[in-house]
Order: sequence, then structure tokens, then C-alpha cells
Amino acid sequence: MSEPKLRVLVADDQELVRAGFRMILEAQPDIEVVAEAPDGDAAVRLARRFRPDVVLMDVRMPGLDGLEATRRLLEPGGHDGAGSPPRVVILTTFDLDEYVYAALQSGASGFLLKDVSPEHLVGAVRTVAVGDALLAPSITRRLVERYARPTGGVEVAVAPAALASLTPRETEVFRLVARGMSNAEIAERLIVSEATVKTHVAGVLAKLGLRNRAQAVVFAYESGLVRAGAGPSAAAG
Repeated sequence: MSEPKLRVLVADDQELVRAGFRMILEAQPDIEVVAEAPDGDAAVRLARRFRPDVVLMDVRMPGLDGLEATRRLLEPGGHDGAGSPPRVVILTTFDLDEYVYAALQSGASGFLLKDVSPEHLVGAVRTVAVGDALLAPSITRRLVERYARPTGGVEVAVAPAALASLTPRETEVFRLVARGMSNAEIAERLIVSEATVKTHVAGVLAKLGLRNRAQAVVFAYESGLVRAGAGPSAAAG
């Protein structure tokens, strides 16, 4: 019995972009494009109808934009069906975009530039489908430096109590997640199994009330656990 295909919805106001992505994705035996949407309203409606695993969401569309569509899909009950909401990947022509940062805050799993290579596009869909974030650490730091709320001594309201609830090992794993490391990389770093890392990551997300790893990265910077502008090593201590 064959494995079920990954179901993808492509939302973009440019028909050529949608057609190009469909052609690339459907050339893969494990991926199926179940719907295309020209705007945010259609994206939300079609996602609720077809229940895709992954939504590729353009940020700037007429009417309802990709940011608000993402919020509606990922809010509790927003996907209007049983099971988990879809993973949302933001599509943009800019790698530094306040809309991208806001979408990550809302629970998007990452973002792609529209000139992405076919191999990277396919890899991105498979990556977020299994729950990993799609965030290059260097680009994440640049986004944070430009758009994160300045702490200025005032931490995110939920940070003190929530962070205090983490165990020392969960905090250590959280910092490594914030560096953009995968479960396999964290396991190698800490000399534990990937299953153990997955358990710790799940614990962090549950205690902090976060949807996914991308949202965890944003929270790590905004709470002050990781310092923007200090390079990758800032996450380690």
C-alpha cells in the first residue's frame, strides 16, 4: 500500500507563479497540488475545503492578504476541520519583510523567496510537512534585528513565568532550536537520541503555548533568551 501524498495548496495572485509551482511539485511522486488560490479569501476557503498538509502563501495579494489569511487558518478552529491545521510557508520577493516576520509570529512555519530553485521548493514542502521550521539562522537574525519588538528592559508578557517553567535541558534545547538547528543536529550536539530531542521540543512548545519551531525562534528573540545581533553563539549562553 503506497504512502499518502503530501497535499499542497498554492496561494498567489500571479497565475504564472501558481502554474510554475504546480508543475514543479506535481513532478514529485509524493506531492499533490490539491488547489490554487488567487487571493487570501480563496486560500482560506479552499484550505478549509481540501485540508492540505502545506499551504504556500503569497504575502501580498489583493483583498485579504497572506498575513491575515495565515492568521485565520492558524487560529484555534480556523481551519474548520478535525486534525491539525496546515503548515503555512510564506512566499515573498523580499527576504526582509515585516509581513514575513508578522506571519512567523502568527505561526507560519517559515518562508521562501519566489525565485527559489525547484529542488529547494520541493525540499521545503517536505521539511515543513514533518514539523520542522524553514528558517535560515542568518536571515532569521536579520529579520529579528529589524522587526522584533525592542525589549528595552520590558520582556514579552508571557516570558518570565513561561520560561521559568522549562527544565534546564528544555531551555538548552530551546536555545539550539533558536539557532535553527534540526532535531538531528541537536541530538548530535547533546549526545542524545532524536526521539529525546523531539520530546523536549514538544515540551517547550506546549509550556510556552507556541504552534511550531518558527514561532519558537521568534519568541526566543523577543523574550530575550537569545540576543539579536550577537551572532549564532548568542543562543548558547
